[in-house]
Amino acid sequence: MLGGSAYYVLAGLGLLASGVLLMRRRLLGVWLYVAVYILTLAWAAWEVGLDGWGLVPWVVAPGVLLVALAFCVPALRSGGRARVAPLAAGGVFIASLALLGLLITAQGAPVGPGAREVSRPLTGAGEPAADWPAYGGGYDARRFSTLAQITPENVARLERVWTYRTRDLPSDAAEGKYAAETTPLKVGDSLYLCSAKNVLIALDAANGRERWRYDPKVPDDAIPYSASCRGVSYYRAPALDWSAACAARIIQGTLDARLIAVDARTGQPCPDFGTNGQVSLLTGIGRTTPGYVAVTSPPTIVRGVAVIGHQVLDGQRRDAPSGVVRGYDAVTGELLWAWDLARPDRKGLPPEGESYTRGTPNMWTIASGDEALGLVYLPMGNSAVDYYGGTRSAAENAYATSLVALDVTTGSVAWRFQTVRYDVWDYDLGSQATLVDFPTAAGVTPALVLPSKQGDIYILDRRTGRPLTPVEERPVPRGGVEPQRLSPTQPFSRFHTLRQPDLTERDMWGMSPLDQLWCRIQFRRAAYEGIYTPPTLDRRWIQYPGYNGGSDWGGVAVDPSRGIIVANYNDTPNYNRLITRQEAEKRKLQPLDVPGAEGGEASSSVPQAGVPYAIDLNAGWRVPFTKLLCKRPPYGGIRAIELATGRTLWDRPLGTARKNGPFGLPSWLPLAIGTPNNGGRWSPPRG
Repeated sequence: MLGGSAYYVLAGLGLLASGVLLMRRRLLGVWLYVAVYILTLAWAAWEVGLDGWGLVPWVVAPGVLLVALAFCVPALRSGGRARVAPLAAGGVFIASLALLGLLITAQGAPVGPGAREVSRPLTGAGEPAADWPAYGGGYDARRFSTLAQITPENVARLERVWTYRTRDLPSDAAEGKYAAETTPLKVGDSLYLCSAKNVLIALDAANGRERWRYDPKVPDDAIPYSASCRGVSYYRAPALDWSAACAARIIQGTLDARLIAVDARTGQPCPDFGTNGQVSLLTGIGRTTPGYVAVTSPPTIVRGVAVIGHQVLDGQRRDAPSGVVRGYDAVTGELLWAWDLARPDRKGLPPEGESYTRGTPNMWTIASGDEALGLVYLPMGNSAVDYYGGTRSAAENAYATSLVALDVTTGSVAWRFQTVRYDVWDYDLGSQATLVDFPTAAGVTPALVLPSKQGDIYILDRRTGRPLTPVEERPVPRGGVEPQRLSPTQPFSRFHTLRQPDLTERDMWGMSPLDQLWCRIQFRRAAYEGIYTPPTLDRRWIQYPGYNGGSDWGGVAVDPSRGIIVANYNDTPNYNRLITRQEAEKRKLQPLDVPGAEGGEASSSVPQAGVPYAIDLNAGWRVPFTKLLCKRPPYGGIRAIELATGRTLWDRPLGTARKNGPFGLPSWLPLAIGTPNNGGRWSPPRG
């Protein structure tokens, strides 16, 4: 009745008739089920072909039932052939599983022509670099190492040399809220890292022994949705003598909104930085409560300026604290400038009694920087309410979900490039832009590789923000609750996209035709017009890709010597619905700073107070019976792309999900199902 597959009508009638006949002890019931099974296999072959994961619902559960019914044959009919039936059915089932395994294994192999067909190198990679002094390897964010001791030939023989435990364990109040995301830095023979709650640690890189430890004592109530510290920054002050205290320092932002600097050799706070090595990032923010403003990503340091953004608690209220981005002197901690996008003329603290503009887009992720140009590149997020834009200002609409280049000495905007117009899908930019040298007709051009959550990869001139590869304006759906405000077109990159084709009913999944049927019904009931399907109130809508991407905070890696982009990506949909304010109040869905409030990202519903609608977010659209995702695998992958042309070199699922399975039970199967994934880096194989 929803316009779906006729298979279910035929199969359902066949199964009912088979059941009635078996209750009457008629052998015909078994043969009728065999006919349904053959119909099922034929339908599966027509619908998904040789897609191993796509065949699972049609083969596994129906095959188990086939074997079970085969054991009924001797009871319904005597004779030697009757006793052979269970063996025959078991053989068919085992052969089917073996074929499925082969098909799934084949799907896990790289697809594409292979890296050997890459064009000539674009730039030299230089001498092997033994250090990793910034989050992305450097502030160019290439995530590339020229070290070549580990090769495809010897990687299987690697042995663990040491293990280090941070000893930063969650209290009862913070249980389940820790998210270990740190990328250690390596400078000389030391590793520098942070724990989930911002404990700074230095280790001997050779043996893992702790050299020093500094605990800033971040309280539990400062934890937003999760306690995360993605990394720290290393800075060598050129004006200071090497023997001086804090000549080299580690700088980090904390969950309770402090900027902290410690001596890289001793871990002692830098006395010349702010007050006793600390600067409060809450100055000028105005009204807030613990957890609303948190720093989860390391600052980017260009020309001695530490540029820092912060996370603002997502989806809670329209008048949330500002998303202001600030630049601090990396030696003294002095505020050099503040970029309040709604008041760009104000470079310092707000006047007494005022605050930075509330509710503006923030930069929660990691910026990249160009020391030569003196520019820092900010991947900007959304305004404080993600899924409704009716109260946003013109400045917010202009800068949300944009890469913004700031002059690092003044904090003034040099240029901006917006990847989504009037973003009501939470497609904020989570990835660092990666600096590359890009070949054009006019010669090699300083450029940026910009990944996005919607999957598109853009190549921009990093001096001007001008696209160096075609960007096409395409019509997109307009409807939902804001049809007149939505942009009629969106920019699509013709260089490359990690986005998969639009979903269809046949992409729905499960462990059996029944739970797959449940997902198909939900698909048919939902609003879905492809990417940029507008948020709806009367029914759920499918957002694909979901708000985790595409690319998220892990970004991409670039091999500059061979001109290869390596990108990992997510491939899962969201299943969302807007909620009226009346329904939200009935459900007691209030911002988390309201006593007794319920909801938040962890509970899938956020209040969006101050606008007409709350939102029920379903990032894990699952079958209620088996708890498996409704979309068939893979759910994430890794891909190599030729930088000069945007051509795919190879692509494969990434991740086995051995600890996951039906009903929450681990399968322990080493099959490349492809899992959602965010972080990653790239080191080239030799040869």
